[in-house]
Amino acid sequence: MPSQPIRLYTKGVVLGYRRSKHLQYPQWTLVRIEGVKEKNDTQFYLGKKVAWVYRAGKKNKDGSNIKVMWGKVATSHGNSGVVRCRFRHNLPPSAFGATIRVMMYPSNI
Repeated sequence: MPSQPIRLYTKGVVLGYRRSKHLQYPQWTLVRIEGVKEKNDTQFYLGKKVAWVYRAGKKNKDGSNIKVMWGKVATSHGNSGVVRCRFRHNLPPSAFGATIRVMMYPSNI
């Protein structure tokens, strides 16, 4: 019996940058993680790696046009289970509404 592949990540949605009335902070990206509804639930995801996988116009050295931008879950945002993530390079606004991967590593259990 063939086994199903194991997914080592959970899905999330990019909501946008952290912002106020007059300013926005592009170094902080707000992400809603699937299945996380409360601030207490976000504690498990703090420090986890985050990946935005996208298709670029230019091809890589291996001939693929799929690229990844990496970040990390830094802290919670508000009381509804949204988290703040910091990426190595700020996410572009074209990523807003896109699905990202929240990896289950590194583990802090």
